[in-house]
Amino acid sequence: MKTHTRQRLVEAAVRRFYRDGFRSVGIDQVLADVGISKTAFYKHFECKDDLMLAALEMQNRWLQDTFRTMICERGGPTAIGQLHAVLDVVDHIIASDDFQGCIFVNAAMEFPLPHEPAHIAASENKQAIEDILFQLAVEVGASDARGMAQELWFKGTLGGW
Repeated sequence: MKTHTRQRLVEAAVRRFYRDGFRSVGIDQVLADVGISKTAFYKHFECKDDLMLAALEMQNRWLQDTFRTMICERGGPTAIGQLHAVLDVVDHIIASDDFQGCIFVNAAMEFPLPHEPAHIAASENKQAIEDILFQLAVEVGASDARGMAQELWFKGTLGGW
């Protein structure tokens, strides 16, 4: 039950933070969405910042998994095919009716100082997606695999979703 409640809190927080912004959402709004008390909340998280980081971590895992799956599905089994599919995948994500910008770009903008935990989480996501592209570039034998990954990431997303 404890894990289920924590998961519901994180999922509700993701929806709220994505829609309304991190600073605009109060704990009471998330608690109302989940239907629990502050006492129950504090059994799972020490503060709103911890909930924000859990929400960003969950989204990071989801986005990496989804991105990998989509480039494999659209690009086939080869690294070259998957690299060719990257911009199509980004376009598909951005064209989705559910897309309202990138939660990681939003976090980085709301918490612009590089030492802030939410900013660090956003940077980690950017690096993780770039690393997926880097690995594909290595597999195809690109002479500058890191440069290729950075170029694809920037051109495909204008620096972020």
